[in-house]
Amino acid sequence: MIRFKWFKRSLLVIFVTFFASSSLVAQSASADMKVGFVSTERVLRESNPAKASQKKLEAEFAKREKEVQDLANKLRGMSEKLERDATVMAEADRAKRQREIADMERDLQRRQREFREDLNQRRNEELAQVVERANKAIRQIAEAEKYDIIFQEAVFASPRIDITEKVLKSLNAQSGSK
Repeated sequence: MIRFKWFKRSLLVIFVTFFASSSLVAQSASADMKVGFVSTERVLRESNPAKASQKKLEAEFAKREKEVQDLANKLRGMSEKLERDATVMAEADRAKRQREIADMERDLQRRQREFREDLNQRRNEELAQVVERANKAIRQIAEAEKYDIIFQEAVFASPRIDITEKVLKSLNAQSGSK
């Protein structure tokens, strides 16, 4: 029984010593660690490459967007005309117009869905390129300034470790030289 108590105490001393020393090592390692934070949302909103991508998408999809809006306006006009004229129209004419409007509405919904899908796909492609360029800039900054780790997502980040402005300047300089 005495040996068991001695063993228990020895084990306790070993554990306390281990945790105390590992805690000290962790504290000294974190004191030397250089940490940074980048707001990806801000980079995707404010950087020149992101703005250029947005303008490119707007130009690329402007014609299709106008076509969809024109079709929606035409459909709205036809529906309003049918409502106004329904009381004086023959039943066959009214049924024919209702079918035309229903067909046009299905066509409009299909075009809107295709437009959204194509726009989302292109937006994702463009954003992926911007993110890739941003990540390259972040890596360059991290290597040049000897960062140990840089976070892109955080619940909170102190302005002291926020390097978003450096990343924006790097991206904007790169896009200006191209």
